[in-house]
Amino acid sequence: MLHRFHPTHYKEYSALLKTLGVWGLLGAWAGVTSGLASALFLHLLNWATAFRENHSWLLWLLPVAGIGIALVYGGYGKSVDGGNNLLLERVHNPADMIPLRMAPLILLATVVTHLFGGSAGREGTAVQMGGTLATLLHKPLRLLKHDHRLLIMAGISGGFGSVFGTPLAGTVFGLEVLTVGRIGYDGLIPCFVAACAGDLTARTLGIRHELYGIGAIPSLTPRIWLLILVMGMLCGLASLVFGELTHAIGRLRKDRVKQPWLRPFVGGCAVIGLTYLVGTRDYLGLSLPLITRSFTTEHLFWGTFALKMLFTAITLGTGFKGGEVTPLFCIGAALGSSFAGGVGESHGFFAALGFVAVFAGAANTPLACILLGIEMFGAQIAVPLGAVCIVSYILSGHRGIYSAQRVGTSKSHSIDIEEGATLYELHTGAIKLRYSRRTPDAAPDENAAASPEK
Repeated sequence: MLHRFHPTHYKEYSALLKTLGVWGLLGAWAGVTSGLASALFLHLLNWATAFRENHSWLLWLLPVAGIGIALVYGGYGKSVDGGNNLLLERVHNPADMIPLRMAPLILLATVVTHLFGGSAGREGTAVQMGGTLATLLHKPLRLLKHDHRLLIMAGISGGFGSVFGTPLAGTVFGLEVLTVGRIGYDGLIPCFVAACAGDLTARTLGIRHELYGIGAIPSLTPRIWLLILVMGMLCGLASLVFGELTHAIGRLRKDRVKQPWLRPFVGGCAVIGLTYLVGTRDYLGLSLPLITRSFTTEHLFWGTFALKMLFTAITLGTGFKGGEVTPLFCIGAALGSSFAGGVGESHGFFAALGFVAVFAGAANTPLACILLGIEMFGAQIAVPLGAVCIVSYILSGHRGIYSAQRVGTSKSHSIDIEEGATLYELHTGAIKLRYSRRTPDAAPDENAAASPEK
């Protein structure tokens, strides 16, 4: 056994320890900065939500707020208007820096969106701030392009882990969101450290995250498994519709409304009209009370998920700022609750499945969402969570809320996709899907291989 401890092996372990130490420190930097930014953002978001709820007239100023956001981004934020997609592009092409202005602009614009009643989330803001602040060390340390790429990934993980209080999901999200069907293990150390440090920092600064009780868990009988499968299919369809609707509204606003500042004005007016049409303000902002009600047997309108989808697609599609994830949580939880009511099963159980599965399909991050569900609801439903996330991921197709995602592995062996194609290129038809009938490779004939050629 002594021959295994060759002197050159010490160089290997020295290099491994150096990598662990250096990227542990850089990941901690990314996590602490992300946690600080997320804590500030969440405190401001809580204030904005409470202030809006106590001053209902603010909703009437949403169109004016939209004009303000458009003018600010038109004058100072054109280079960062891509948001999450810009981060993904920089990860794939890390030669260019992320402008520092991205962090304060997205923070301000998201708080304004929520203050005046836009239906949006918070993950996009946290991820963009985390990715931006993490790369501040790029120039001082003269990091290589590959290292710059890892810092952005760490910032994404730190932002996600700190804003939701889910460090494991945050770790995998930063590794998984870049490329559909592929995970970048080279960022494992900084992403894990950043997600944990970000979560710890945010909690230390007083951030408390929502908790949802799932109640009784049904026995996994064949009938329940069939319902889980159907639930996964519905979630995949919902994620597909949400992404397509948001993109369609975005294209429509550019085609029909030529003045950029007028686009969110029109969107704000539409949100006001919808609010008074449905007769409730439950769909404004994060809609956390709707999520809470989805986990109980309290009456919830069966079309809640569709209305939240419409409110959010209009808000984000017309140029307001914020994330998609919390609205997707609401859409999924409400869909699961409605489904459970229809089949006579536990509202909490199916709300939890929908909570993560719609996001899994929309973001093409099934593994991160499985971990998210485990961290939020417990390991006792890990297997059903895995089932619905996988089904939703597959059936959502090669589409998603992040158009800059690249395809690493097709979701079907019968679909050939050029490696590295972006979802935007697939969606616009710049790159076509090619369908083929593949059969498993025939096993080599050992006898034929051994026989001399005749």
